[in-house]
Amino acid sequence: MIGRRSQRESEDETDVRPKGFDDYEVSLGDRMRGERATMGKSLLDVQRELRIKANYIAAIEDADPDAFDTPGFIAGYVRSYARYLGMNPDKTFATFCAESGFEVAHGMSAEASVVRKPNGGLPARGPMGRDPFTSPNTPFVPGRESFVSQIEPRAIGSSLVLLAVICGIGYGGWAVLNRIQQVQVSPVEQAPVVLSDLDPLDVARSATPDEQVAATDLPSAEALDRLYRPQALDLPVLVARDAPISTLDPRTVGTFQPPEPPQIEVAEVHTVERPALPQVVEKLDTTLKIVAVNPSWMRVTAADGSIIFEGTLGTVEQGNTFEVPLTEEPPQLRAGASGSVYFSMNGEHFGPVGAPGTVAKGVILSKDAVAETYSVADLEAEQNSALKRLVAELQAQEPVAASD
Repeated sequence: MIGRRSQRESEDETDVRPKGFDDYEVSLGDRMRGERATMGKSLLDVQRELRIKANYIAAIEDADPDAFDTPGFIAGYVRSYARYLGMNPDKTFATFCAESGFEVAHGMSAEASVVRKPNGGLPARGPMGRDPFTSPNTPFVPGRESFVSQIEPRAIGSSLVLLAVICGIGYGGWAVLNRIQQVQVSPVEQAPVVLSDLDPLDVARSATPDEQVAATDLPSAEALDRLYRPQALDLPVLVARDAPISTLDPRTVGTFQPPEPPQIEVAEVHTVERPALPQVVEKLDTTLKIVAVNPSWMRVTAADGSIIFEGTLGTVEQGNTFEVPLTEEPPQLRAGASGSVYFSMNGEHFGPVGAPGTVAKGVILSKDAVAETYSVADLEAEQNSALKRLVAELQAQEPVAASD
């Protein structure tokens, strides 16, 4: 009894002593996860804010340097994550190297290059047995739903019922359409009684021609009138609103109508019709001609500016004379060598238009203007010998009138 009591007392002394926080070993990953949980950040939040992959953050917390593709970036990632959590970067990196056994390699060494992992399964690191961020079924990321899970059985049944109703309606419409288009003809052995009693040629054989015409059904007068009635006009007939007033003539209707003149009886006068006596009148020459005794260039311009004649008069092609046309406004003449140009009217010659070798401008071609401006040319004068010879030639060319 005494021995047992002493043994129990010794066991109670060893078990009763309380344990403190320092009695437990806390790893770097646990402290980092605790700081991250205190900040209320998830791995995806850290990835979005630090621009470091979430699987690298999980590898730092698990002290797994094999999860990094390039070992040369591990020191920077660990220090950046420690600075983000508010921890000492250098002490944190030293603790990471001590727990993971990672050593910083020289930049030119093979250990500092990209780690080439063999093709095969995923690394079995971490408490889950594999990297949660390289696994397709990440536990904290909602998985994709399959296409079959999005289909409800009730929706399939409703679709099938709707399809059956549409097919039934279509088949019913097609059947009704075929029944409407069918024409059933049944043969009859005996002709109808009405058709057997009537003979269309019986009346034609027994009746005379007059009776046949009388028996013919002629159209009525109303039917013929409706057939030959003129068609309605395409355009309506327009009538002015004031037509009843505007058509009134005040000279024939109203108070302004002039009084009728008194009727005067006129006695009948017998007149004797006398034969009309021939009247002899003088034939006047109303034309105005331009006469050129020698070749002379000239231009005849109308009042509106248009050119009536332009050429050299006094040649074989143009002749020696030009008849001025009668216009409302008299034309004007511009002539070179105006000493050889004359005017002919009423059987007399006027001119010359200007001095020899000069140009005449703005000469008005009217009979009154020519008579007032120029005097009658003396054919017997020496300077008008060429005009005299030309007049003689022109008179010789005119046909001689037959004497009575």
